Amino acid sequence: MSWLLRHVFGALYPKTAFFPGIDDTDLRPFLRRFSTEAAPIMRLGVYAAAVLFVLLPVVTVRVPLPSFCLPRRLLDRHADRVTQLPSYPVRSLLLLLKMIAGMCFGAAAEVRSQLGLPPLPPDPGTWRQA
Repeated sequence: MSWLLRHVFGALYPKTAFFPGIDDTDLRPFLRRFSTEAAPIMRLGVYAAAVLFVLLPVVTVRVPLPSFCLPRRLLDRHADRVTQLPSYPVRSLLLLLKMIAGMCFGAAAEVRSQLGLPPLPPDPGTWRQA
C-alpha cells in the first residue's frame, strides 16, 4: 500500500516553483511510521480514501483510467476536482488524505525553510513509552 499512498500524496502535494513536492521530503520513513503507529481505523480510512482517489478520475476528469495512469496535467486537474465533489462523505474521506499528507509535508525542513520557519527538532518519542 505504500506505493499507492506515495502516488496519491504526490498528486495532492506536487512540486511547484516555490515548494518542493512531497516526494522530495522524508515520505518513506513517514509512511513507515504511519503504518506502524497510526490507529487501525485511521489507517483503514486513509487506505480507503487512497483507493477512492485512484478510482475517481472517471467522475472528476471523465477519463475511465485509474489516477496512476493519468498524464500529469489530468492528474493535477483530478487532484483539484476530487476535493470539490458534491458528496460530503467522499470529500470528508479525501480530506483525511490531505491531512495525513500535510503532516509529512509541513514537517519537512525544505518546506519550513520556504515559510521562514526553523526545522522541527527530532521526535523524542515520549508518547510511545507510556
